[in-house]
Order: sequence, then C-alpha cells, then structure tokens
Amino acid sequence: MTALLVPYYEHPSARPADWEALIAAAPRLYGVVLNPAGGPGPRPDPAYAAVAARLRAAGVRVLGYTDTGHGRRPVGDVLRDLAYHRAWYAVDGVLLDRAAADPHRFPHYRRLACAARAAGCATVALNPGTPPHPCYAEIADVLITFEGPWTAYRHLQGPPWYGPAGPLTCHLVHGTPPGADAGALSRARGAALHCAAPGTGTRPWGALPEAVARVPGARGRAGTRLRPADPTGHDAPAATRDGSPATVPGPPRPPRR
Repeated sequence: MTALLVPYYEHPSARPADWEALIAAAPRLYGVVLNPAGGPGPRPDPAYAAVAARLRAAGVRVLGYTDTGHGRRPVGDVLRDLAYHRAWYAVDGVLLDRAAADPHRFPHYRRLACAARAAGCATVALNPGTPPHPCYAEIADVLITFEGPWTAYRHLQGPPWYGPAGPLTCHLVHGTPPGADAGALSRARGAALHCAAPGTGTRPWGALPEAVARVPGARGRAGTRLRPADPTGHDAPAATRDGSPATVPGPPRPPRR
C-alpha cells in the first residue's frame, strides 16, 4: 500500500469534518499540503495553524504550498512565501508547485531547495507534474512525476520514472471515480506516494480522497462539493487549478523585513 500525500485545499472552518478525517487517517499519511490561499495567504490564519499543529502532533508532515511559476516566479517571492509558512504554520517542509522539468532551470531550483533547507525545511517536494530531468533528484525528497486526471492516468504509457536513488516519487490523480484503485496503479508504476481524489474542474483538490474517507474513525466525505463562498470572508480561497494565487480579500501582505 502506497502512503498518501494529500493536497487538500479547503478551509478548516468550511470543512471541519474533512480535516478531522485527515487527522484520523494519520497512520496512512506521508504528508498533507497546506494551501491557505495559493500560498500562505496575506496574514496568519488561526484555523490553519490549529489543524497544522494537530497533524504534526499525529505524526504527519505538513508541507507549505508555494507556486514557482515553472521557474519564472522571482526567488524573493518564493522565499517570502516559505518564510511565512514557517513562521505562521510551523510547516515541516515545502511543496514547490509548478516546478520546471528541464535541466536549464535546475540551478534556480537548487537555490530554492538550499534556501528551504537553511530555513528549517526537512522535506522539499517538487511538482513538475511530469517526469523531470534526473538532475532534480539531487535536490528533492519527493518528486511528483504525474499530476492530472484519472482519464489520462489510467491510460498512461511508458515505464516508471527511475532517477537516481533518493527521492520518493508521487502521483497526484484527480477526477478519480468511486472504487478506482489508483493506489495499485501507482505502485505498479513505481510511485511510493500517491493521492487519488474525486474532485474535478478548477478545484480538483477541494475534495477528500476516498482512501481517507474509508479509514475507520474518519467522518469526512469523499467527493464533497464546494459550498458557496462565505460572504464574511472566513473561507480563504484556494489556489486555482494551474497553481496561480487566487484573489484574497483583505490587506496586502506585510512588507519584507
């Protein structure tokens, strides 16, 4: 059975039962990706800080989501996100999303990974969403070599990606129908980690994975749909499908220190 790396991008106040289910599923989890608002958000969110602390207490890694724009986002912006994640949510590591896969961008990501480790991140996950050049295995603890819909994943061709020994490979599959055994497919394709969620559209990671909902003691619901936005602003918007930051109400981010 492959362990689960779960990107779950719903606010704890909007889906408390689902977050309880994630905590109950701790023995099955490698980690959970925390994404308050396409990154850490403009200010600390006590609800996210509380669930992050409970996940860590249950032995689950918490990774802070940071968009890298395929290597085009400025280093300072990425590192500022990382600093806020560490300061506000005490994350164990970072997920560098929309990572590049070609070797020409490798020096950029090596700099980001070194900075993340210097800031105290024990886990660096890269998400190019496709098999990257083997050089990226030198800097990552986790490499996400597939992210996409079930319709593409079930027909995926080619041998498993085998880079240099070291990082764990992960497959993230959305639009997964009930009963589909994405875990078995991920094992057959050489992935040590996976997540298969039923979510679709622009918010595929706004639905709880079926594997979490089936865990004894979990009360979350797989495939729960998004509720209307809270007019009070308590529901922090998640990232868009391509990983770009969603619009966040409220004041701008604090200035760099």
